[in-house]
Amino acid sequence: MCGIAGIIGKFEETQLDAMLTSQHHRGPDATAKYFDSGYAALGHNRLAIIDLSTESNQPFIDNTGRYVVVFNGEIYNYIEIKEILKNQYAFKTESDTEVLLAAFIIYGKSFLEKLNGMFSFAIWDNQEKRLFAARDRFGVKPFHYNLSNDTLCFSSEIKALHAAGIEKKTNEKVWASYFAFGSYGMPDETFWSGISQLPGGHYLEFDNKKLTITKWYNFESEVAKQPKNLTFEEAKKQYSVLLKDSINLRFRADVSVGFNVSGGLDSSILLALVNLQEDNSKINAYTFYTNNADYDELPWVEKMIAETQNPLKKVLLLAEEIPALSQKIDWQQDEPFGGIPTLAYAKIFEQARKDGVLVLLDGQGMDEQWAGYDYYTQNNDAIIQGVQDSPYKTKMLSDSFLQKAEKPIYPKPFEDEVLNKQYRDLFYTKIPRALRFNDRISMTYSTELREPFLDHRLVEFAFSLPLDYKIKNGISKYILREIASEYFVNDLVFAPKRPLQTPQREWLATDLKEWVNNCFIEIETGVHGNWFNKEDLQEELKLYFEGNIQSSFHIWQCISYSQMLKK
Repeated sequence: MCGIAGIIGKFEETQLDAMLTSQHHRGPDATAKYFDSGYAALGHNRLAIIDLSTESNQPFIDNTGRYVVVFNGEIYNYIEIKEILKNQYAFKTESDTEVLLAAFIIYGKSFLEKLNGMFSFAIWDNQEKRLFAARDRFGVKPFHYNLSNDTLCFSSEIKALHAAGIEKKTNEKVWASYFAFGSYGMPDETFWSGISQLPGGHYLEFDNKKLTITKWYNFESEVAKQPKNLTFEEAKKQYSVLLKDSINLRFRADVSVGFNVSGGLDSSILLALVNLQEDNSKINAYTFYTNNADYDELPWVEKMIAETQNPLKKVLLLAEEIPALSQKIDWQQDEPFGGIPTLAYAKIFEQARKDGVLVLLDGQGMDEQWAGYDYYTQNNDAIIQGVQDSPYKTKMLSDSFLQKAEKPIYPKPFEDEVLNKQYRDLFYTKIPRALRFNDRISMTYSTELREPFLDHRLVEFAFSLPLDYKIKNGISKYILREIASEYFVNDLVFAPKRPLQTPQREWLATDLKEWVNNCFIEIETGVHGNWFNKEDLQEELKLYFEGNIQSSFHIWQCISYSQMLKK
């Protein structure tokens, strides 16, 4: 897990230096640059995870000197690919970076389909003077870019593009849609004007000052290729095999690996399969808590861990930490993030880094592939679990600003409506924003996050199965619960989903009331104060402080805005 940066076209070396400095936290182990005079500048911040030798530092140049790659992520099946290529390419390192570059040289663009991993990378061809860049299937690793005056700049983080001199100007349509509909933008959008992101499953080519973007991953066709008419037991067995292989692949590292755990079903499966690894007694588990019995999952976590005996690192988050921690994470995120649960999660990575655990596994992705949210079977367009009243308070917004909002319309490629909701969450809403939040907070503390449940083989297979394999007698994620029951007792496996993780609603209304109030004052006096109807803004805050706290999303939206726009 690293940081990449580059400028194709006109550039000054100081621009690349500024970009690399701004995202140094992504890769503190080595920083290096490559220049093709008059054409390209590439930079890399390295967090060494596989093959720790300096020979694997980047930018990495192939044996002929023609191709140069900067790469962020991991290719989990690099050993298998290397075995196939060993008679066609003379490898000089043990890195997955060199395997990635060799596969591109030998197979061309089609090599992307052979990769099992999380990645964003750029390959410069200094003979043809063209750039090829790509992002993994689900967009686990970021790729942001700006094209202006025939020059392409790209980086892992938005702040690096601003550091290169690109104007920091708000994308008002995205901001307005965020407040009005809770949207974080479409896959190619960001909250900043002039800065786009390469969508997951797409590649980019920049040749002779012309930019083209192509979709390389066709999820729907891959789902259609899955085996048909499997019995429940056959599906359960096949999915279990894929699960175990996915976990095994993600333990490939030359540094210590740990995992994050909560009290839910997904974590119980992760915990069980992690403990099939050799010498599992030394694999650290991490969880957070807030000393609030209404929200903390610690009792469930401790009950599960008691059965596996992993070392458990418990990370406490207190209300008084929130203002300072929020300011730090706001700077790292570059865009609005998910609230206090994200801050709690950030503290886990901070602790892991202190412990020398540089890779953490996480349970993201199960709800989306197994229809785990209550709204999947409801006749509405909800994207938030367990909230009845609308969390979006549009009357806070001025008429002129609200008119800039666009309600997002998502494609529906499947005949089944539940599948379409899962597809929306996987490619447009829940997973893209969670991956962004999590990438930024793991990188804040120079640690790598791996998502074994987002192995594309798992997601494609789960999508292809009948709905009654996913939801049975009102019980969601049924196959997963059957798998987990082989390892844990039923009161853990069949416990209902707990959608709320921290006392955010209560803290914002009580412990953090003064801070929240100050944030709202900053909104009214800020540079974009005309975005808001100030009387209604204060009325919503007053109602919240008086006890209308079913949802705190609109309050957090305002806090996040005030923290980010004052910078």
